[in-house]
This record gives sequence, structure tokens and C-alpha cells, in this order.
Amino acid sequence: MTRTAEIVRKTKETDIRLSVDLDGTGTYDISTGIGFYDHMLEQLARHALIDIRLVTKGDLHIDQHHTVEDTAIALGEAVKAALGDKAGIRRYGQAYAPMDETLTRCVLDISGRPHCVYKVEIPQLRLGEMDTELFPHVFDSFAQAAAITLHVETLYGGNSHHIIESVFKAFARALRMAVEIDPRQQGAIPSTKGMLGG
Repeated sequence: MTRTAEIVRKTKETDIRLSVDLDGTGTYDISTGIGFYDHMLEQLARHALIDIRLVTKGDLHIDQHHTVEDTAIALGEAVKAALGDKAGIRRYGQAYAPMDETLTRCVLDISGRPHCVYKVEIPQLRLGEMDTELFPHVFDSFAQAAAITLHVETLYGGNSHHIIESVFKAFARALRMAVEIDPRQQGAIPSTKGMLGG
């Protein structure tokens, strides 16, 4: 079973070409035009063990919003497509990720019911050239597009870089757990309804 997907998303605001492999080794080739965003998405690939090939060309001459949000939407769409009917997956994932003084918790359910609870405060307005107010949109957009229930919360922390990096690492580890094939499921859909979603 190949759990891969390719997404081409082209609008007047962004042009995105993306491929994912859920059973990869965490390799990546990522270019969004926003260096700090690239760095966080590289963390996602590496710690989720999802191979990601991504090129986003967005209207950065206006601002970063469309580039950031549309990339997250495309990633969510790709993960959803690669999961197929979700047969045999663990479904639930959870992880804590410490980074020095910071600790973040992420819990998610590949439920088919999109919802995002994001409780993260980042002291700085910008990291590198990225506007930190866009990070809530990243996780909400991914959750909506992938149709997952996602809860992410930084329990404590002080350094802005440490906070958001621990968020992405916790998310990556939780996602890795949830998409993994559980040999005890023997290919069954992990729901008493016999389907996920709705």
C-alpha cells in the first residue's frame, strides 16, 4: 500500500506544488519564500517521518498571509489524500516536546471532524522575517483541510523561537503516531461506526 499524494494548488495568490509520503524517512525539499516557515516545515517532515517536497510561490509582495495559509491547506489536503480510507491507522496521536525552558503538548484525532484548539502565546511579533500571528492559521488551516481534531498548547516557555519550534515538534510527533499503521488493527477502520468522518 502506497500512502502518497501530490497536490497542485494554483490561485491568483499562490502557486503550490506538493508531494508527501506518509511512510517516508523525514526527507524534505521545501521552499515557501519564508525562511523561518521553511525551517518549521522541515521540523515537521523530520519528526513526523513524512517526506515532503514543496514549492510555494506566493504574493509575498503583499504580505505573507496567503503563502502561509495556502501552504498549510495544501499540506492538510495532501495528508488527507494520502491516508485514503484510513484503514489500519492508529488514529490518535499525542506528544510532548520540550525545548529548553519550553514545553508543548499536542493531541490529535484523525476523526474526519475538523476542529482546532490552539493555545500558544509567542512574545515576539516576528521570528526571522515571519509574522508570528500567522501560526494559529497554520494549524487551523491544516486541521480543516486534513479533517482532524487538533489540540495544541504550550504549557510554559519564554523564548519565542523555542515556543514555536516545540509546537511544530510536538505536532509532528503526534501526527507520526496517528498516521502509523497499527498491526493489531489488521486493516480495520479504527471506529465503531466503520468509517471516520461525519
